[in-house]
Amino acid sequence: MPSISLTIDGRRARVPEGTTIMQAAQSLGIEIPSLCYHPSVPPQSSCRLCLVEIEGVETLQTSCSTAVRQGMVVHTNNDRVRDARRTILELLLSDHPVNCISCDLNGKCKLQRYAYEYQVREGAFAGQRHEGYEDATNPFFVRDLSKCISCGLCVAVCEGVQDNGAISIGHRGFSALPVTSFDMPLEQTNCVFCGNCVAVCPVGALIPKSRVGQGRDFELARVETVCPYCGCGCGMILGVKDGRILEAESPPEHPASNGWMCLKGRFGWDFVHHPDRLKTPLVRRGDKLQEASWDEALDLAARRLAEIRDRHGPDSLAVLTSAKCTNEENYLLQKFARVVLGTNNVDHCARLCHASTVAGLAIAFGSGAMTNSIAEFRNADCILVTGSNTAEAHPIVALHIKAAVKENGAKLIVADPRWVRELGERAALVVQHRGGTDIALFNGVMHLIIREGWHDEQFIRERTEGFEALKAALQEYPPERVAKITGVSEKDLYELARIYGTAQRAMICYAMGITQHTTGTQNVLTLANLAMLTGNVGRESTGVNPLRGQNNVQGACDVGALPSVFPGYQKVTDPEIRAKFEQAWGANLPAEVGLTVVEMFHAVERDGVRGMWIMGENPALSDPNANRVREALGKLDLLICQDIFLSETAEFADIVFPAASFAEKDGTYTSTERRVQRLRAAVPPPGSARPDWEIICEVARHMGHDWKYSGPGKVMDEIAQVTPIYGGISYRRLGRFGLCWPCPDASHPGTKFLHQGKFTRGLGLFTPTEHLEPAELPDDEYPLLLNTGRVLQHFHTGTMTRRSQGLDALYPQGFIELHPLDARALGLQDGDWVEVASRRGRVVVACTVTDRVVEGTTFLPFHFKEAAANLLTIDALDPTAKIPEYKVCAVRVQKWQEDAAG
Repeated sequence: MPSISLTIDGRRARVPEGTTIMQAAQSLGIEIPSLCYHPSVPPQSSCRLCLVEIEGVETLQTSCSTAVRQGMVVHTNNDRVRDARRTILELLLSDHPVNCISCDLNGKCKLQRYAYEYQVREGAFAGQRHEGYEDATNPFFVRDLSKCISCGLCVAVCEGVQDNGAISIGHRGFSALPVTSFDMPLEQTNCVFCGNCVAVCPVGALIPKSRVGQGRDFELARVETVCPYCGCGCGMILGVKDGRILEAESPPEHPASNGWMCLKGRFGWDFVHHPDRLKTPLVRRGDKLQEASWDEALDLAARRLAEIRDRHGPDSLAVLTSAKCTNEENYLLQKFARVVLGTNNVDHCARLCHASTVAGLAIAFGSGAMTNSIAEFRNADCILVTGSNTAEAHPIVALHIKAAVKENGAKLIVADPRWVRELGERAALVVQHRGGTDIALFNGVMHLIIREGWHDEQFIRERTEGFEALKAALQEYPPERVAKITGVSEKDLYELARIYGTAQRAMICYAMGITQHTTGTQNVLTLANLAMLTGNVGRESTGVNPLRGQNNVQGACDVGALPSVFPGYQKVTDPEIRAKFEQAWGANLPAEVGLTVVEMFHAVERDGVRGMWIMGENPALSDPNANRVREALGKLDLLICQDIFLSETAEFADIVFPAASFAEKDGTYTSTERRVQRLRAAVPPPGSARPDWEIICEVARHMGHDWKYSGPGKVMDEIAQVTPIYGGISYRRLGRFGLCWPCPDASHPGTKFLHQGKFTRGLGLFTPTEHLEPAELPDDEYPLLLNTGRVLQHFHTGTMTRRSQGLDALYPQGFIELHPLDARALGLQDGDWVEVASRRGRVVVACTVTDRVVEGTTFLPFHFKEAAANLLTIDALDPTAKIPEYKVCAVRVQKWQEDAAG
């Protein structure tokens, strides 16, 4: 791109053609004031405060929207410019409350700042004023439009970044203000309450309710940390005063979140201060959990664990670590299981979401992680989203995908049995295939790609093996057969193959709609086959990209919280690897692969497992066939739970340890893009609650192991010593935004995308896969197919989000989605209460009649204990990854009769 030379305030600059004057000034470190400029949206040119003088141009020009020209000479701060800015500020202040002393944004308001810098004390123009425009009806923020300066940034971000258009500038002239359509309440619009409008408001017109009256901006301490919800790994800055969090923001420089957040990250942190927080240890005395001292609880836990281990053997104990806890805490608890207890019975909820990803991608590529980074979605020219409700489960990833479509012209394909909001409307192609037919669908697509010659023969020849076997197997998947299996038309199959097969940079993005099947590993292998077939691996903006569901599910896997591997995916069955860890840890280690999550509870039934320690997990709600799980929990001789709330699982416990939340401890999380980032304590834990890592070390000490870590940083140093992919990671190096593994040594910059030039396993392996029916299909008794998943407003089992006042108010109860034809056949109307039953349990819930689901299928979110979806789901397992089939089981729906229910 040609460059342009110009002079700004006597300083020479050379910038690319198309750069604005403001951008050129910023490159020189010259600040030009503005109230309506944001680098992520098109210039608004509405505040006029960024006016500059250009020699040879009669009138002052807006620097945010004026492009540079060769030889241009610009003055940004001479007397003429400053006088014009004073006049603009006087105009703005003439219709703006001058109550800065009592305003919550005192110290942050840009209008206040510029008025001070230009010594404008009051408005100089008398006239009408906006008054009485305050609206506090939504759960999250106050809209005080008497303070609005009509800069348009909130509208620009809603349209340009979130791409929702929930608000616009309404009315004309003096009456112009940001409004919803027909002034409807925000809850009745397509607003998703991301709060990104609040983040960019330059004045006090939009303020989080949590801030109102609680502290002016200069009174808040700022602590940079990481969001505790999904696996996006968004940067988070907590505003804190007097030991309480008052707001959350995101740093604009963050490589994944770019300063944006979703409603859970921005507003869903108030669970930290909920009165239900556990504040002291609890022990069971008789039938009741009662408060106890730390010494009593630790002594009891250590004694009972030792008794069961010594009487029944190490494998009579099992440990569940947590994807919501830090890398350091997961590392220590898996080390505790292996060193102190002597068992490999250690697992966590990755088994329930992405175990098939780890298994499948490791077979195909040699590494079971997301191949590329989140920001790369923006530069792809094709994005295939399958089995992922991205906009609700991973909202910030969805922003990047929407930007790729809107700004880069990327072709978006969505393949999912259920309509995917926000992405479906923007897709070049949507296919809604029958649940459990993913292998047939993508085998059919590959059949067409080979038939049409769209496969990458050079890539296949040079970088893969097993192609001929795959090609032979794909002959069994012609379009006419695939259409019958999947319900997708031959025309749509061809179009899917054409768009993906002819793209130069195609990214595959998937989540639990692919993994949570008895064929989950095979599903993942099929997607890996598709990417390799077209040469879309090992380059920027390509790859196979699983979206991890929880904040540290990637990290918990990385540091060995799995029954078959030590940290770094090093196999427990390998004698050399085991000897390495025995030397590092100073202990004899078990050689047999341990039990997975579901297997643990099945083992309890036959007295194979008698004691469990569960950290930060809630299997009584999260695991399939939950009635069976609850019976197992009640049968255990010993259950230790460690959590921030008394969860449904902790109610079964014999000992409960109160733990610190994400905002109350230090550590690291590893996001879905393999980014290891620092977590930093912002507030103290309530009562005598302690960080999880301290609790684990205390129990180890009570059992005779003198674990002395001065802090989580020392634990990370140990992780780096035994985990090659983390070898170069330390707190000193992580800085603000972390590093992406593999990072093998202290000089390594981290890895943006994997498999460049060579797969981790050497050659990529094509694995033929075969369509198999799910373990349980509809029949006459249970005629409908059940799918489960998330909603935007809640997370996992609701332990945190249902204790967030705004989130729970916005979405207080569960629902089941029914197709209109199914509802009509059952005599049901939208809002009717229904009983949903499977062979394993029943729930009562309101129904939503919608064509988001296809005929014959239903959808039930799993967040709500009152309508616990996993009372219905089946615990049939993928034979390789041992992941349960959450996404397909048979149910019956009928109108609920309260009298008949008793």
